Amino acid sequence: MTPIELRPLFTIKAEVTAPAQLVGAVPHGYTRRVMCVSGGRFEGERLRGRVLPGGADVVLERPDGGLHLDVRLVLEVEGGGLVYMTYSGRRNGPTPEVMRKIVNREPIARGEDYFRVAVQFETAAPGLEWLNDRIAVGTGTRESDGPVYDVWEVA
Repeated sequence: MTPIELRPLFTIKAEVTAPAQLVGAVPHGYTRRVMCVSGGRFEGERLRGRVLPGGADVVLERPDGGLHLDVRLVLEVEGGGLVYMTYSGRRNGPTPEVMRKIVNREPIARGEDYFRVAVQFETAAPGLEWLNDRIAVGTGTRESDGPVYDVWEVA
């Protein structure tokens, strides 16, 4: 097997301040929620800037409380350039108590739940084209006004 190396890319905080749009029980047997992203910031050694308003954090909630994530954001990099960032992921917990906290949107200590994402980027910004050919992964936590992810480039 070829080993995988992870390089820190950035930490991103997305602000989700408006109430969720509850679509309800969809044919999959899950509950669909859509949260509108109102802004945020990201910062790392190679990239930093802001999350533009207008993105969406779309969630399918399983009957057991586990979450399937589908997120689309536009990042504005300091110095200019827009980057379209998408990620899918999973969030669940190892115990009924942690799952109860997830379902009730209560605070959970970093690392207490399983909160992982797979990230891809698209950009036409000069000097940032390298992002188009990279896959990234992240670990998340949820704060009262939105998620925070540590994102690593898969080198």
